[in-house]
Amino acid sequence: MFRNAYALMLSTGVSAALGLGFWLVAARYYTEEAVGQGSAAIAAMRLLASITATTMIGAVVRYVPRAGRATGPLVWRAYAVSSLVVSVACVVFLMTLDLWGPSYAPLGGLTAGLVFTASCVAWALLTLQDGVLTGLRRAVWVPVGNAVFSLGKLVLLVVFATALPVPGVFVSWAAAIALSVLPLGWLVFRRLIPRQAAADRDREPPRTAEIGRFLAGDSVGALFSLAMINLLPVLVAVRFDAAHNAFFYTAYTVGGTMEFMAINMASSLTAHASHSPERLAEGVRGALRRMALLLVPVVLVLVVFAPQVLAPFGADYAHHGTTVLRLLAAAALPRVVVELYIGVLRVQGRTGMLAALQGAMCVLVLGSALYLFGPGGAGIAGAGLAMLLPMTLVALVAAPGLRRALRPGAYGVGAYGVGAYEVGAYRPVVSDGYGTSWAREAAVPSPTPAPGSGSGSGSVRIDESSLITFLWLLFGTSLGLFWAPLVRVGDLGLDRLTGARLLDVLPPLTLLGFLVLTVVHCAAVSLVRPGAVLLVLGPLVTFAALHSAPLLLGIRPEPMSGRWHGPVADAVTWLADRAAGLGAGAGVGAGAGAADRDAVLRALPVALQLLALLLVAVTLWAVGTDGRLAASVVWVLVVAGWAGQGLFASAAVPVALVLLAVAVTVLAVQARLSRPHRVGSG
Repeated sequence: MFRNAYALMLSTGVSAALGLGFWLVAARYYTEEAVGQGSAAIAAMRLLASITATTMIGAVVRYVPRAGRATGPLVWRAYAVSSLVVSVACVVFLMTLDLWGPSYAPLGGLTAGLVFTASCVAWALLTLQDGVLTGLRRAVWVPVGNAVFSLGKLVLLVVFATALPVPGVFVSWAAAIALSVLPLGWLVFRRLIPRQAAADRDREPPRTAEIGRFLAGDSVGALFSLAMINLLPVLVAVRFDAAHNAFFYTAYTVGGTMEFMAINMASSLTAHASHSPERLAEGVRGALRRMALLLVPVVLVLVVFAPQVLAPFGADYAHHGTTVLRLLAAAALPRVVVELYIGVLRVQGRTGMLAALQGAMCVLVLGSALYLFGPGGAGIAGAGLAMLLPMTLVALVAAPGLRRALRPGAYGVGAYGVGAYEVGAYRPVVSDGYGTSWAREAAVPSPTPAPGSGSGSGSVRIDESSLITFLWLLFGTSLGLFWAPLVRVGDLGLDRLTGARLLDVLPPLTLLGFLVLTVVHCAAVSLVRPGAVLLVLGPLVTFAALHSAPLLLGIRPEPMSGRWHGPVADAVTWLADRAAGLGAGAGVGAGAGAADRDAVLRALPVALQLLALLLVAVTLWAVGTDGRLAASVVWVLVVAGWAGQGLFASAAVPVALVLLAVAVTVLAVQARLSRPHRVGSG
């Protein structure tokens, strides 16, 4: 276990050391504004790429070793799905670029957008490639690939300093990805995968449904972790100018190394205890001791000598970044407790608790940051406080569970222990003593009930009923947090808001309420039986929250008039005129009627967007899509539709008509297929 952890730490250490050199050279050869814009683009790239890379890497590591002759197709499908999803996310991000602040303005052109999208796709593939190498049991190549990438971006940074004085920071980072992805990709597909496929050609490959069930439980917690790690620098980039963003990101890069040491040890603990569950207590105890020996001295050095560590970047970096670095370093100590407990939860298969813990951590960190970034706040030092205080609170909550895991035999896993399951070899689930068999059943399908195990459907209802009750309480709390402070803000007298201005005017409790609402929905879709009401209310209330907030601030939605033309547009305009009373015999004044007509044209895109979402939901239901997946798809469309409502207003009617035609066609086909066939008497 320690050898694996040290190998991962070596990879992280190499990347961090060379990454430190990267930002040191950037601070010397580029202006503060160029470093700020480059770091903002890199943070956004890592966030968008990690949407799939972070959520899929667990499934890649788990199923690649068992894929046998289907290893190649499995990896290709993972790469294809990742590239498609990341590309769509980049398009949405680029279409809403004006909401994210001035730091992202250089990405507004067509060429810059294409380069940014390609970089995001390549970064996702680089991350997944590390998981593939680990799954193929050739993880020795991971630090090699990271070293090549880190050295390459450092060299390119110097080369581009003269040719590309402003975008050179981002371009050097993006171009260096190819130096690792291409040669290691050739090695994976031409050498390593064929060897495994030949050696395990008789092994039964995993089924797609099986992999999907695992992803449904594991990816929710990964998304929360992704949001916490990557959204914090994005919030800094949105709230502060480019120079302060550069000060923070440099300290965040140095201090972030500590948290990855904890994550690497937790990953090694998960692999070790999954293979030998009876040694979980021994592994946790050893990991705690080893992390104390490794991490405490490093944290003390960073806390005491933070100004000297940042001094090579410049006097301004040391002056503005010292407090942030000290707070981030101190936050690494409670992070060890949290990450090791997360490793224990993965071994036990308790995906519901895992998602809840990481969701709470994400909400507390980002919510604290939004509050501390407000007027009269702590500046960029608020980001450090937002990591330290919530992480300490979550560690106090996780400590009792981690202490119970130290008892020998207290948390032994059952027959479906993670890592012990072999594809095609179904075994009954044995009671594990802590009532979490339902979580493993969600991740691994079992066609037979557990005889005498006491972990059948009854335990599913008991475990999930308590969690669902808790989610309903959080759901009600989120509604109060969101709307109660918002109604007191009043009309701002503005036509539209940028992302930075929106963070200033929205009450911190409102932002916290939306984060809690998001956590509730993500936790609900990770359950086995969340209930139809909770699944429906998640996207519906999110839609209401996103579209009502601007109205309460006096910001009206985009009008439909003047954005599109044609017979359909003329028909809708005529209907708007009739509804506003401008038609014959309406009997209202022209001024009042024109105002009513404008209100109708502004309300129509929102109404048509809601109709389009309902049609998507009906279509997914008609084709038999799982309710949790359908709710997730609709929720993503709700957020994307709100972010791109200006573009949707120009095509609302055609989109709604197309979706209506698709829904009617699918329903008709399903009705035809379900109709019993009559057999003629002849």
